[in-house]
Amino acid sequence: MAKIVCVLYDDPIDGYPTQYARDDLPAISGYPDGQTLPTPKAIDFVPGALLGSVSGELGLRGYLESAGHTLVVTSSKDGPDSVLERELSDADVVISQPFWPAYLTAERIAKAPMLKLALTAGIGSDHVDLQAAMEAGVTVAEVTFCNSISVAEHVVMMILGLVRNYIPSYNWVTKGGWNIADCVARSYDVEGMHVGTVAAGRIGLAVLKRLKPFDMHLHYTDRHRLPQAVEKEFGLTWHETREEMYGVCDVVTLNCPLHPETEHMINDETLKLFKRGAYLVNTARGKLCDRDAVARALESGQLAGYAGDVWFPQPAPQDHPWRTMPHHGMTPHISGTSLSAQARYAAGTREILECFLEGRPIRDEYLIVQGGALAGTGAHSYSKGNATDGSDEAAKFQKAG
Repeated sequence: MAKIVCVLYDDPIDGYPTQYARDDLPAISGYPDGQTLPTPKAIDFVPGALLGSVSGELGLRGYLESAGHTLVVTSSKDGPDSVLERELSDADVVISQPFWPAYLTAERIAKAPMLKLALTAGIGSDHVDLQAAMEAGVTVAEVTFCNSISVAEHVVMMILGLVRNYIPSYNWVTKGGWNIADCVARSYDVEGMHVGTVAAGRIGLAVLKRLKPFDMHLHYTDRHRLPQAVEKEFGLTWHETREEMYGVCDVVTLNCPLHPETEHMINDETLKLFKRGAYLVNTARGKLCDRDAVARALESGQLAGYAGDVWFPQPAPQDHPWRTMPHHGMTPHISGTSLSAQARYAAGTREILECFLEGRPIRDEYLIVQGGALAGTGAHSYSKGNATDGSDEAAKFQKAG
């Protein structure tokens, strides 16, 4: 029998919901590239319920305990006294989320001699030291595509919110004002603007598709160039390097994985390549950006706005500069954990667990590391090495404030 340690974010402050705003979810039959939705043998939850917090348990307890397995669910993940640290020694599986990452550093993997599977309930497995997982023979898997469209929708919302100056305008209303001039002094149309994505995978391409009807000029850079037919269909301009693309864009959106080649790729020097007054949106990973360089660029006016859904560390300390820098539209990593997305990533987590516990192959598109090497989606999206200094670095940031 296996021991599964599941790290999820905290329940709502006002308590776990007893009623929801909507009674059901729209039916989604498949993903845009033809990949099928998760196909577990069964689910023990109601789609549309809050599954990603501690009380939701991803709908896993009944399934696992009925089969004789042990499930430990916690939100305590950081530091030597955390529940995660205490439970690692005999854990066979660790489930974590990008939204509330349980950093599986090389040190933690070494403390978990029984660990066979690190499972991301969502997409993006950079909170796992992939190099250490390869060396330890730990399989790393994630629920690829489960919330890619959710994130793409969030990106489009953020772009429109920044360019149209939505959040400050809303705030004038809540303060009882009618300050039209204040609202529109930083408000523009996206029509005719040039927007570019760093990476045009599932999320990046979905963003461009959704912006095409706004009559924007669409650009992308990716180490895997898209087929010419796709470029022609959506009117995409490809750039060989990120640096080449930055200078032609009014809006840049980051939709690439975090690995050694992309860590801090947005910094003081690369920001000089941007148009003055460009907007930057980052729903990928906080460590793609030098946090202080972004704040400086907003203060100087080099950037007109920054919207991000990702931070480092997560949760961000109270005095993180991204909370107070000017002209920002930050959210606390919610883009991929809408109630719609949760139904898919919970079902995908169960599918992966069923395969693992029954000795069946895990889908290739769900694999990041297997058999001591990058595999499946991981071989396409990641590079060897570790970009996750993890909880040790997070603790350093929290102490430094």
